[in-house]
Amino acid sequence: MLVDPANLTAAFHLDAAREMAASNRPFLAYLLAEEAARLTADPATAAGIRAVFPDPNLTREEID
Repeated sequence: MLVDPANLTAAFHLDAAREMAASNRPFLAYLLAEEAARLTADPATAAGIRAVFPDPNLTREEID
């Protein structure tokens, strides 16, 4: 069954982000959360979503 991407909601993207985070795919989780935040009308809620799923490239710690 094909789904029109225009019909996907912020809740759908947020659920998918949680699934990706649980399966150790932080970058995909981040991308899905960014889309959820973009689709969210309330700026405070969008900021909260972004805080839960930060960009893994910016939070990665280098080890020697």
